[in-house]
Amino acid sequence: MNSTNRLTDPKQRGDWAELTFMARAAREGLLVSRPFGECRYDVGVEYNGNHKRVQVKSSLHRRRNRSYCLHVRSTNRQPYHPADIDFLAAYLIQVDQWYILPVEQLWTPNGPISALHITPEGKQQKWKDYLEAWHLLRGEKHRSHSSR
Repeated sequence: MNSTNRLTDPKQRGDWAELTFMARAAREGLLVSRPFGECRYDVGVEYNGNHKRVQVKSSLHRRRNRSYCLHVRSTNRQPYHPADIDFLAAYLIQVDQWYILPVEQLWTPNGPISALHITPEGKQQKWKDYLEAWHLLRGEKHRSHSSR
């Protein structure tokens, strides 16, 4: 992933992550669209006539505790709400892993979370059920063995 060293501008890296997501989603059998104008989601995906709104986030650098941190608020610091998106796609660039989380996972009984902390090799990794969970975007409850 040496070419990602050139992605120092956050906007440029965000655009690249969205394109990377779109290519992977298409490979997973999803129809992909990109909204025009101001919109609270980055990419639309469709499978069997069901449209899902996806917000794409990425992280390039690992922290000292070996975790990646992704801020899960919009540019105006507002939390993502189920009225605005259906899923958050979090991309860990250095390890080439996608986490596909339903928007409901971004909310606790106390309100919205502001950041995801993902440790890919962590023994008690909170988000492991969402690692490469492309099946959720297809509306499937269980993982399909045909993906990848």
